[in-house]
Amino acid sequence: MERIVTVVPKDGLHARPASQFVETANSFDADIQLGRADEDDLVPAASMLAVTGLGVGHGEEIRLVADGDDAEAALDALEAVLSTPEAGDEE
Repeated sequence: MERIVTVVPKDGLHARPASQFVETANSFDADIQLGRADEDDLVPAASMLAVTGLGVGHGEEIRLVADGDDAEAALDALEAVLSTPEAGDEE
């Protein structure tokens, strides 16, 4: 199961948003990977180093891929993390 999501937090997948993303990914019984929507390479969503290493910024699209018992719930929760602005992000 997969989904394309636009990253909303201004910091992209760095610092606090990445930490929240990884924590959320680790709370589900699913194998979750992510990568840039326009590339084939995927990294494990459970790894802070891998997630921040992508260098995904605000407004970029990423592809989430999940497999397992909680795959759909995991994608829903991760999409919520990525599509919610951080406090202070409002323009």
